[in-house]
Parts: sequence; structure tokens; C-alpha cells
Amino acid sequence: MKLAKVLSIAVLLLSFVACNKPAGELVGASSGHAFREANPHGMVFVRKGAFMMGENTQSAVFTQSDNNVMVTVDAFWMDETEITNSEYRQFVNWVRDSIAYTLLIEEEGEDSEYAKKTPYDSEDEVLINWDAKIPWGKRFLADDPMADVMAPLFYDEGRGDLRTTVLHYNYEVVNIDEATKYANKFDVTRSRYPDGVSIRVDSFWVENDEIFSKTVTRPLQQPKDIRSNKIICIYPDTMVWARDFDYAYNDPMLSGYFTFPGYSQYPVVGVTWEQAQAFCHWRTSLLKSKTWMPFHDYRLPTEAEWEYAARGGRRMAMYPWGNKYARDAEGCFLANFKPYRGSYYNDLGVTSMPVAQFKPNDFGLYDMAGNVAEWTASAYSSIANTGVHDMNPDFTYVAKESDSDPMRRKVVKGGSWKDISYYLQCGVRTYEYQNEARSYIGFRCVRSYMGNGK
Repeated sequence: MKLAKVLSIAVLLLSFVACNKPAGELVGASSGHAFREANPHGMVFVRKGAFMMGENTQSAVFTQSDNNVMVTVDAFWMDETEITNSEYRQFVNWVRDSIAYTLLIEEEGEDSEYAKKTPYDSEDEVLINWDAKIPWGKRFLADDPMADVMAPLFYDEGRGDLRTTVLHYNYEVVNIDEATKYANKFDVTRSRYPDGVSIRVDSFWVENDEIFSKTVTRPLQQPKDIRSNKIICIYPDTMVWARDFDYAYNDPMLSGYFTFPGYSQYPVVGVTWEQAQAFCHWRTSLLKSKTWMPFHDYRLPTEAEWEYAARGGRRMAMYPWGNKYARDAEGCFLANFKPYRGSYYNDLGVTSMPVAQFKPNDFGLYDMAGNVAEWTASAYSSIANTGVHDMNPDFTYVAKESDSDPMRRKVVKGGSWKDISYYLQCGVRTYEYQNEARSYIGFRCVRSYMGNGK
């Protein structure tokens, strides 16, 4: 009886100890709740994996095949379609509205309905009240008090078309290429940078609504010096539809492709690599303003990420659909491209088409071949595959204002509506300059997965 009583007491004591966290022990800083990253809207999950990076066949561009290498890519999220005109217009409208709100607040003062009243407002910064809507649906007449205030945004004193040249997006970037130089290495034990080091960055400013930039060299003394400003005019270049094709009547696309409702679900084009980068930054900021949950920034995919995603989990797939033919078993084309000389319509498209008109690949991604080619984050080099790492490979360089043109080349993947089937292959790569826009190049965003993948 006594033994049973002693055992009962021992069990109770053990239970008491087990139900309490050990005092004075290393148990880790708790976040207070379990975390699982939610699926981002409009994106699909691309699982981690390995694949053979490079062309499947002999290069038709360089007469020899790049060195194919086996590489591994971490998991990430990717837009299931190219960014559409509708999605990019949200960016344009946000920039337009932010300028308009600023003009109205400057005119009306802190008591304006367009100024957000919070206890955290500082004297030198007033937040925008985004809930106060601007009546964009009407024309601002001469006797309208808003007309004078809004005049900088319009031609003809507020009664004409929107002045797209004033739609500037201002943001800051971290100069990763400068920060990672060994000479600029931060001494974490002494919390300082080496004496006498400097960094080379671009500085942007606006004069009379025109954006200027120049490359400057400045001392590197504290972490904030690694950051620099960017100012980008973000409206797409609609003239590309006429500029890219001589002796072709593309005027209807020039005037309506980006603005007409009928083209809302078409992929945005006429966007430079720099504008695509600005879009990614804005998209990140937009989500951060709406949620407290942590997430990685939106960005352009690296060349390796894009190619891996296009292959759909098949290590050596020639096309996103897996086989080496551009038609299915019924003889129907599997992408929007140029099937025959002078014949664009055989695949049911003439120029670009609304996104997701063809079947997705095994990852659930649409239009990884054809429709429009796509920007990647990677700098272009004909021998990049020989020098990159075999884990999350990337070759990155953001050209400065003072750099030569070859330094501005960025990898473009996927082929477009104007290209023959060769350029639709997952491993084929071309390039365009980061400050150039084309009627056949768009983009989509990625976001690194929070953790090591599923």
C-alpha cells in the first residue's frame, strides 16, 4: 500500500515537471504561434529540385551549345501567368493617385480630406488618406477648383489627356553588387566598414519633370550608404508597336493595347527591365502595407529559376509541355508563336493573346513558351553557365549610368508571338538591354518560399 502511494506521488511530480517549461534553460525565442506561409494570390508553388540547365540542342545563335550543368534550385512562388495590362495599370493608377493626393494635400494643407489623420504624423510628413477617392471619371473643367491643382497631371490645363511622362516612381534599393565586394566587407565584430572604402552608385533627381541620373562615387561609412535612390517613369512605351516593326500597320495596337478594356487580360509589353524592377518593389510595398505577416520580396526570377519552372519538374524537357513537338496529338499548336513564314494565325493568335489560353505545364504555369518573352533578373553572358554556382545559380549585375552598353544586357526567356519554335525551348536564352522596351517582352514575378521548401 505504501509502495503504491509513493509511486503515485512520483508520477504526479513527474507530470508536474513535464507540464512546465524548464527554468533557466535554452528554449529559443518563441514567436507565439506556428507559422505557415499562405499561398500568394495569383501565384503557384514551384517545389525545390535539380535539373540540367542549358540548351537541349545545338545553339542556333552561337553555333555551339552552352555548357549544360546540373544545378539545384530552392522552392519559390511564381505568377501563374505573365503580368497583364490590368495588373500593371493598378501600378500606374497607384502612382497617378499618389501624385494627385500629394498635390491636393500641398494645396489644402493637413486638414485636407486627402490627408490621413493619425497620432503618429510628424511635422514634415503627412500620410495619404487612400480612402478619399479622387473623381477621375469626370473632366476637371476650368471653373472646377480641382483643375488648377491637378493641372500638372494633364495636358491642356487639366482638361486633356494624362501626362504619362510625370508618372515617376521613387524608391530605394540596396546595392548588392557593391555590398558583396570583399573590399567593402562590413566588420561585424567592430561594427564598421574598412577605412577609405567607397562605393559606386547611381544618383537620381528630377528637374522640370525630367529624370536625370549620374554615377557617383561616395564614401562607405555606415550601412545606409549601401542604399541608393531610384526614380523611374513607369508608363509603358506604347510606341514599341510601331518602332519594332518597319512597314507594318500596328497603329491600333499603339493607341489601344495598354488602355482599351478589351486588352486588359493581355500581357503587358513595352516595359523595360528597370520598370519591371520598379513594379516588383511597388508590389512588395503594397502587400507590406496590408499585412503584418512576414514574406520575402517580390522580384524578377533568376534565369535558373525561370528555366526550372518552365520545364515543369522535368529535368531535360525541351518545351514546357515535355516533348519535342510544338503540336499535340490532335495537331493543335501548344503555344502562341510564329508557326510558318508569314503566317502567325495558325496557332489562333496574330500578335499576343490573353494569358492562359493554352494548357499549363506540370507546375501549373501558363505561357512559359510563346505569347510574350519574359525578363529575368540575370545579367547576360554567353558563357554564364560555366561560372555560376550549382546551387541557386545566378549571374547578377545592375548596370550603372556610366557603364558601356554590353553591361546592360539582361537574359530574356521563353520566346514570343513573333518567334519561331526554336526560341520557345526552355533552355534557349536571348538578351535585351535593361533600358529598352519591346512589343514582345513582358515579365512575371517570383517570391522566395519562406523556408527550405515543401
